[in-house]
Amino acid sequence: MHGLGELESAIMDRLWRWDGPATARDVVEALHGERPLAYTTVQKVMDNLYRKGWLTRTLHGRAHRYRPSISREAAVARLMREALTDTPDHRAVFAHFLATIDAEESRALRAALRQHGRPEPE
Repeated sequence: MHGLGELESAIMDRLWRWDGPATARDVVEALHGERPLAYTTVQKVMDNLYRKGWLTRTLHGRAHRYRPSISREAAVARLMREALTDTPDHRAVFAHFLATIDAEESRALRAALRQHGRPEPE
């Protein structure tokens, strides 16, 4: 299955929470309380996320300012889509998934299916 590494996920989580662009320095400072990180490490990971299409960037002076290229929800949907391509038995995947969701999540799934013109089976 394709996804993000631990540091990539932490960086994306931080950027999704912020309303606006951020530099690698901003991210280093924000994550410092959780774990000590070298600026060059964060800069490299953010550059990798840019190259993978997860981030956009603009140059301001000598530093790039990054922002997510897609919403958190779209990113999760992308990961779910990729997970489905990892097995030919989609029905089994859905059965296992449905066994793990609660009533609220089930209602949200039904509403999303209706919204996209996929009626519930009779």
